[in-house]
Amino acid sequence: MNYIKRDMEKLVRELTKEYACILITGPRQVGKSTILNHIEEVRNKVTLDDLQERNLAKNDPEMFLKLHKAPILIDEVQYAPELFSYIKIAIDNGAHPGSFWLTGSQSYKLMELAQESLAGRVAILNLTTLSQNEIFGGEEIIPFDIDIDNLQKRFTNKKPANLEDIYKRIWDGGLPGLLSGKYTNRDIYYSSYLQTYLYRDVKEEIEVKDDIKFVDFIRAVACRVGQELNIHSIANDVEVSDDTAKRWLSMLEKSEVIFLLHPYSNNLLKRAIKTPKLYFFDTGLACYLTKHSNPEILQNSSYNGAILENYIVNEIRKSYLNAGKELFMYYYRDKEQREIDLILENNGLLHPIEIKKSSNPVPSMVKNFSILHKSSISVGQGAIICMKDTLSALDSETLIIPIWYI
Repeated sequence: MNYIKRDMEKLVRELTKEYACILITGPRQVGKSTILNHIEEVRNKVTLDDLQERNLAKNDPEMFLKLHKAPILIDEVQYAPELFSYIKIAIDNGAHPGSFWLTGSQSYKLMELAQESLAGRVAILNLTTLSQNEIFGGEEIIPFDIDIDNLQKRFTNKKPANLEDIYKRIWDGGLPGLLSGKYTNRDIYYSSYLQTYLYRDVKEEIEVKDDIKFVDFIRAVACRVGQELNIHSIANDVEVSDDTAKRWLSMLEKSEVIFLLHPYSNNLLKRAIKTPKLYFFDTGLACYLTKHSNPEILQNSSYNGAILENYIVNEIRKSYLNAGKELFMYYYRDKEQREIDLILENNGLLHPIEIKKSSNPVPSMVKNFSILHKSSISVGQGAIICMKDTLSALDSETLIIPIWYI
């Protein structure tokens, strides 16, 4: 198995010199403990997947920390939130920088617990699946923005890709277990992922009486990537109540199987809708669930536009998370069905973006960008992200950015 260098390594090393506690959250099997083990081998390590260790941590956290002395890596810390109060005491008593490395799934719960118990004492990072930059050898971590200088830097760090290459990347997804070569049977890997990790997380939180129906639910959600969230429609597809669908969807979001992109609106854009759009954390898993058996079938399917959008939105999101930067990203749609695929808010400006499979963008693709001039925030450079080979421009206000630049 080959270790794939993670963009977040540099950030973790820097924060370890400043914070006594670092918490890395993220979906199952994205490499949270692997990145920490790669950065530093010499420290105590314990996983709360071990039921005996978990019970001790929950029932006697003080004794647990006496037995497992700092510096320590505690994996799957969400199983014993009782530890946070005792870690806080250790930090307040002078624990050295880097004393506690924590990892865990279910980011929402962990971040809430950490912010309550360790406010101002913990650096919280979110690790995602492997990014395009990590897989294809980009060296410098530059959060994506619509700035010519930064985009030209990205060009020097990226591996060019044609349409077939892009859909191969989408179909492959970003889970390290597959891309590192540790596992070679894709279908068995994803099937096991669903059974082992999702069921375990789900059954920790909510009651699911019918496992098959729950997988059907996840599949119905995967069929709707890039669409506005419609809980009633999903519930109808799998014959469950809206309340059940809402509860199950919340669980998928907490486990970071999905994420939501919220719409942009302000008081001057009163016709804007308020419904978020739905995306999967891993396009490979979405392709598996929607039964696209190879990249060629995916590329020629009716799903190709939605999954391409999912891929691009997710790659932009990863570029910020891996650099430890806050991301302000939205989409726009109004009651007249006018839409802007993405809006990045950066340095006091709104940057509208359209996502297209085409390699020859035309001005009509950006006709809705002018809607944002009604906003109270100034509009900056816009862009079309598409299959163009090289960085270019539609006009002085709109760049054309190749997908492989992201």
